Parts: sequence; structure tokens; C-alpha cells
Amino acid sequence: MLFTKKSSKSNKFLLLKTTVITAMAASVIAFSNGPIAFAFTPSKIYHVYLNGTYIGNVTDKTVVNKLIAEKVDMAKKSFTNLNLKIEPQVQYIAEQAFNSTANNNETVQNFNQIFQLEAESTAIVIAGSPVVYLDNKDSAKEVIKKLKLQYVSEAQLNELEARKAQKDAALPPLQENQTRLLDVRLSKDISIEEENVTPEKIMTADAAVAFLQKGTLEEKKYRVAAGDALETIAHNYGLKENELEAINPGLTANSVLNVGQEINVTVPKPFIEVIVDKEVKQEEVIPFTNQIEEDSSLPKDETKEKQAGKNGSRSVTYQISEQNGVTVKKEQSNEQILSQPVNHIVVKGTKVIPSRGDGSFAWPTVGGYISSKLGMRWGKMHKGIDIARPSNKTIKAADNGVVVFAGWSNSYGNKIIIDHQNGFQTLYGHMSSLNVKVGQTVSKGTAIGIMGATGDATGVHLHFEVYKNGSLVNPLDYIHQ
Repeated sequence: MLFTKKSSKSNKFLLLKTTVITAMAASVIAFSNGPIAFAFTPSKIYHVYLNGTYIGNVTDKTVVNKLIAEKVDMAKKSFTNLNLKIEPQVQYIAEQAFNSTANNNETVQNFNQIFQLEAESTAIVIAGSPVVYLDNKDSAKEVIKKLKLQYVSEAQLNELEARKAQKDAALPPLQENQTRLLDVRLSKDISIEEENVTPEKIMTADAAVAFLQKGTLEEKKYRVAAGDALETIAHNYGLKENELEAINPGLTANSVLNVGQEINVTVPKPFIEVIVDKEVKQEEVIPFTNQIEEDSSLPKDETKEKQAGKNGSRSVTYQISEQNGVTVKKEQSNEQILSQPVNHIVVKGTKVIPSRGDGSFAWPTVGGYISSKLGMRWGKMHKGIDIARPSNKTIKAADNGVVVFAGWSNSYGNKIIIDHQNGFQTLYGHMSSLNVKVGQTVSKGTAIGIMGATGDATGVHLHFEVYKNGSLVNPLDYIHQ
């Protein structure tokens, strides 16, 4: 005998799995011999079938009935949120037996192994397989809505559904900086179906949403041990380092791991994702471009602004698809130029003036290496760099300019200063001889003297200094070897 399910949303029934029931006939054995008949009084036993499956035999029906009552009572206490109605399918077949084979304990043990309560539920089915179970259809629909509300507001969703109800209504033009939903859907086809499951599998709506989004309800945690590195932890759990960082906000490749620190090692693998299609109209800046015009009347590398730049603007409409909040497609569907950008124009001089440098310094010797840099040395400031052991001892002008000093200068020995007529000056010291004089114009690479060890020098080398607008600067920031 099967019982009928009721369609009420609030009343749920615990069902018992059923199979075909086979019957046994009771038998009475009588013995007779000749004219005298001997009658023995048989005892009654009960063969027990649970949902069509033979369980065993007992001496009294109350053995099984009491066990069923206990299990039903336990189920009612455990699942108080469900209105349970129990109709177990138990059949007893009585037998008169002279030698009783009833085994109450064995039958109870078999009963416990087979007995399983099930509850009516509503399953969300994805790709033909039930994934989560809810107590009713309303809860299943609530789950689907909650999934969508992870990525859109309730007002947006309600507006979209109301608009879809008016199938032939034309959409009004988008206003500036307005976003309009076109569709909110799930990435896979789903269905809602009635299923019988054990009550433990029935979830709340919130738990079902979390499970569908993450693929699990329990996140695995790893406790950092001594010697652990982010890379090895990721490898041990089959993850990439960037995946591990993504599921642990604040964790980066440079993070210091502390012994005992807990790290999430569960990468969400959602059963289903939410796709949001929308259109966006927004005003965007059209950046101006930088344009350079050459002028042969200006000294080389001198610049002046001819026209200030100004950004333009445009109104653009995009068709956008997002999957679980991540943009997977963005296409421009319309554009309107509101104002054209104005180019920034700079005039740059190309005229080479022998007495004016271009701001880049050539290496002032023929080879050689830096034997001492700018900085404190022997308790006082060493103002430049020293270059020693060149291929030959020729000293060259680092850039175009005019010689403003050429002669003896105490600790510098034979010294030359060149003014490059662009804010820079260079100084050359310790030379053994000078090839130029004050007022002479020199071009980059011109031989101006011979390396020596005059003045306060411990060996043959060139002492080289650079000044910008009168202030000492590091030659290594400007010189090119």
C-alpha cells in the first residue's frame, strides 16, 4: 500500500522507500498416527516486511512498532521546521510455528540498516542533476532571485521584470550617465522539480545560494608552518599563486607569513553564474595629443609652447555583459562627439650653435674608468668624479660651449671651465697642459688639454665636475660613456 503525497506547500511528508511486497502463507503442521491423533500447540511469530523488503521475524509486533515510533519522534524533534506526517509501510505476516525461529534482535538490526526517512522537497536541477534541495517551490524561486541580487539591485530587477511584461513597449533613449539592464540570467539552464530526499539534505535559501556560488559550504583552511612560502602552499593545493592571493584579500607575493596564520585554500567553483546584460551611456574625455614642431631658427633642443592642449569630450553608449560581476564583453554601440580636443603644440629648435650645448654630455676622455665618485672622501666633499687609465690622455669638451676659465687653480692644478650657454658648466682639473684659452668657442668632442697630475693629485687622472644653474650636480646623472 502506497500513500498519496499532498500538494500543500507547508505540509511535508516523510516517506519510506517501497518495493514490491511478497506474501507468505501461514502454515499449521499436524501429525497423526493411526487412530490416535497427537496435537501440539504451536506459537505465533510474525514475518516483517518494510516497504516490501523482508526484514526478519519477531515474536511480537510491538518490537518493530516501538522502534518506528522512536525514529519518527526523533525525526520530528530534529526537523521542527517541517510539518511531518509518517505513514511507514510495514507488513506483518503471521505464522503458527511449532519450533519458533523468531529472532527479535536480528530483525531490529536489519530494520535499522534499511529504515530511511525521506522528505518531500523542491530541487534546483542543473544540467539534469539536482544540486540543492529546498523545502518548497517558493524557497527555490527565492534562491534564484537571491543569486541575481548579488549583482543587481532589487529595484533594477523589478524594473526589468516590469519592462519585460510589456513585450512591445519601446525603450526610451538613455540619458547621460544612465545604466539600464537588458537582461539578468543564469549561465546554465535550470529547472525546479519535486524530489524525495533525506531531510538532512534540505537547505535554507541562504545556504543554497552560498553552495551554488562556491561549490562548497566549507572552506578549507591551511595553518602556516615554519619554512612555508606562498608558492609552495599554492603548489601543494594545486593552485596558482595569484589564485591563492585572490581568495585571501590582503595577501600578496611580498606578504610575510606568520607561523600559525590561517590561509584559505579553497577556490570557488560555482555550479552556476549570473550573467548581466546592460547598456551604459556615459560622457568620456577625449585626451589631447602632444605635437612637436621643429624650428630651425631656435637653438637646438630649446622649446617653447605654441598652443596649450585641451581635452575634448564624447557621449558613448556601450553594450556590456558581465559574468559574476566580471566584464566579459564590452562593445560600443553609439558615439556622439561633444567637443573636439585641441592639440598641445610645442616648438623645438634644431639650430646648432657652436657655443651652446644640447644638454647631453659626452665622455670627456678616451676610455678610462671611474676611480672615485662624488661624495665625502677623506673627511671632505669630493665634488666630482675621477677618471683614470684612459687609452690616451686627450681631454675633450663634454658639450658645445665657451671657455670661461683656463689656467692654474691651486688644488685643481691646470683647470678649464666651459660654460655651455644653457645653464650648465663643466670643470676639468689636474691637466698637464691646456689647448684652449678663455673666450674660445669649443664644440662637443674638441680636444681641450692633456690628462695629468697637477695640483693636489695622487696620480694621473681627470677630475670632472658638473654645475647646473650654479649648483653642483652629480655628473653620472648627465654623462654618457
